[in-house]
Amino acid sequence: MLHLIPAPLHRAGLRLAHAIRRRWWRLARVQLNGCRVLAFDPERRVLLVRHSYGSGHWMLPGGGIGRGEEPFAAALRELREEVGCGLTHARILAVLDEPLYGTINRVHVVSGTIEGTPRGDGREVIELALFAQDALPERLSPALRARIDEWFLLAGPVQ
Repeated sequence: MLHLIPAPLHRAGLRLAHAIRRRWWRLARVQLNGCRVLAFDPERRVLLVRHSYGSGHWMLPGGGIGRGEEPFAAALRELREEVGCGLTHARILAVLDEPLYGTINRVHVVSGTIEGTPRGDGREVIELALFAQDALPERLSPALRARIDEWFLLAGPVQ
């Protein structure tokens, strides 16, 4: 149904919704549960995305975990929704608590190998690319920059 909304209007709606969510999180101080996907191609390049809302930094695909949803299932769902591909040899790599807009986000990091061809929808994900560990983009999210080398190490070789 959302595909019927023109892409520029959809992106504007996402930015507005994100601004409202940030304010709600700051006021309510709710515990958030999220997931990120460290998805590698066969050359061990990592998939990064830029969203149409938020900071504009490059980051891992991911998002919120729904009520009653398992973190692993949420990560696979978010990857499919954001870039239209799956993940093989997937495993939970890390669980960490990060400050986010005045509250705490418990992040489950899932690692695996990309299955299919990633494509941004031009709505939520406006840009995506694969990057080698030694060629990461300048505008990488600060939280990701602080941990990505460790996660590359923990993920091990691509299967």
